Amino acid sequence: MKESTSYDVIADHLPQKLRSLVLGVKERCSDDLMEIRLRVNGPVFYVFPDRIMFLSTGGGLSAAFGSNSVIADKTDITECIDKLCRYSLHSCTRQLSEGYFVIGRGVRVGVSGSYSATEPSVLTDFCSLNFRLSRQLFGCAEQLFSETYDRNVIICGGVNSGKTTLLRELCRLNGNIRKTALIDERNEISCFADGGAQNDVGAMTDIISNCSRSCGIVCAVRTLSPDVIFCDEIASQADADAVISGLSCGVRFIVTAHGENEKELLKRAELRSMIESGFFHCLVFLKGASAPGITDRIVRL
Repeated sequence: MKESTSYDVIADHLPQKLRSLVLGVKERCSDDLMEIRLRVNGPVFYVFPDRIMFLSTGGGLSAAFGSNSVIADKTDITECIDKLCRYSLHSCTRQLSEGYFVIGRGVRVGVSGSYSATEPSVLTDFCSLNFRLSRQLFGCAEQLFSETYDRNVIICGGVNSGKTTLLRELCRLNGNIRKTALIDERNEISCFADGGAQNDVGAMTDIISNCSRSCGIVCAVRTLSPDVIFCDEIASQADADAVISGLSCGVRFIVTAHGENEKELLKRAELRSMIESGFFHCLVFLKGASAPGITDRIVRL
């Protein structure tokens, strides 16, 4: 039986009328497909690094939005939400409060709509979905691995620049040769399920999933004695404080952060405190969405 892909996982969460059309164009999609998007009374469209394509009623992809473009309606979006929640909205309070789901093969699904006025505030009316494909690119980090091995590194880039893909591969390379811990808050990197990772993140990598980054880092330092810790998207002062505490214990860190240049990073207090701590050796800036996972420059600190 052929192994399921991220694309297949997305198709499985669509209504049947959309699923058949989406599977029908699978072979026409290049490996650099990044997102599949749906919105109420709007087109179903595919996002690539250099273009947007619209799903056609005739079973193809078109570069232009037109009368033959597939239009999603409210029922389509609602059916997708039901599948994402496994037909139990009450069991998905956390996802509905944070506005995203992580499903099979590490696919992340962003949801927009109207939030409730009650606490905790959760999505109760849904208007669009963004399925972001996850893929493992073996070999994409080999040069960066050799240049930054045993260094504390912040990988920086904008949206869709390939930060997570690069981090996953660096984790695999490190995890094959030394004790490694992966703090996988949203389960996007390892795709942990049934006691194991669906993605290869290294033979000696311990995974802490579905908890906050700060809590996961503290637990890893205290109980797993890692040589290096990996985590994605430093986003709060609590994250930064946990990283700095771990660095003070002699653990190496490779993390990612949202920012296309030094000026953007320093505007955020949590990233500024990490950079100014003196522990980090370099910042790695990626080229961007047009060349996901490709290093643009390395800034030595």
